[in-house]
Amino acid sequence: MVETIQASGVAKSYGAVQAVRELSCVFREGETIALVGHNGAGKTTLIKLMLGLVKPTAGMVRVLGEDPAAGQFEARRRLGYLPENVSFNMALTGRETLSFYARLKRVPVETTGALLERVGLAAAADRRVGTYSKGMRQRLGLSQALLGQPRVLLLDEPTTGLDPALRRSFYDIVADLRAGGATVLLSSHALTELEGRADRVVIVDRGVKIADGTLDDLRRIARLPTRIRLTLTGEPVSATDDWARAGGWRRVNGRQLEIDAEPGEKVGVLRRVAEPGAPVADFDVMPPTLDELYAHFLEARERNE
Repeated sequence: MVETIQASGVAKSYGAVQAVRELSCVFREGETIALVGHNGAGKTTLIKLMLGLVKPTAGMVRVLGEDPAAGQFEARRRLGYLPENVSFNMALTGRETLSFYARLKRVPVETTGALLERVGLAAAADRRVGTYSKGMRQRLGLSQALLGQPRVLLLDEPTTGLDPALRRSFYDIVADLRAGGATVLLSSHALTELEGRADRVVIVDRGVKIADGTLDDLRRIARLPTRIRLTLTGEPVSATDDWARAGGWRRVNGRQLEIDAEPGEKVGVLRRVAEPGAPVADFDVMPPTLDELYAHFLEARERNE
């Protein structure tokens, strides 16, 4: 796949504060990347380096083959950016606002109507932005980020202020962009939302990249246990006690059992669950979540320092 963003040994300091340190990564077309880290981890600084809003103290950043910090950054027209806190002229309507950004980006103004429809603002397009709710302003911000069908889309906490239905709609848009070959970088604290929606996860802590890979990659590296939960048949509790104790299960309630199986134990546990005569009506396999992986890699870094 074509590389759209390259960062090599990038560092950025603000006086004595090192916001990003010796960070290297490559992002490719058709990828959705989750950029994960707590406040102050360096996520927003990294996005600003990709946008050319700040210059690296050391190292190199290239976006669509260009230096974003250069005076003439033509690739900016093929970039979309949604900041965490959008800010618009409250006296303009949604349609006027989007038309203004379309002219700045040299995108045909007549395309703005379809974008407003896409983000669910068509009915409010001619209302002043000052009457919009926070979620509506966030959707307007997303529409300006989508102007010109960007090849790279940088989204900083993009679902802030969106209700569950609009979040689903937002991720449908992200999936469409990815299918069209765009690189989508999602910086978010909403880790549960990102599971199943990101091809890769990049975890940063105090300006340093501490993990980079697919969820399956990170699970293999972390080697955290997998939680398996059983729903028992309708037999009396006393009739299943011996079976549960022999397998090391803990009882969640009268008819449910749980066990945390280490990576090398999973297959054996599931074979026992599937044995003829096992008092099992149903079961769920729950691999480590992104929340759990994030906590693991942060703790591992603390231990190694």
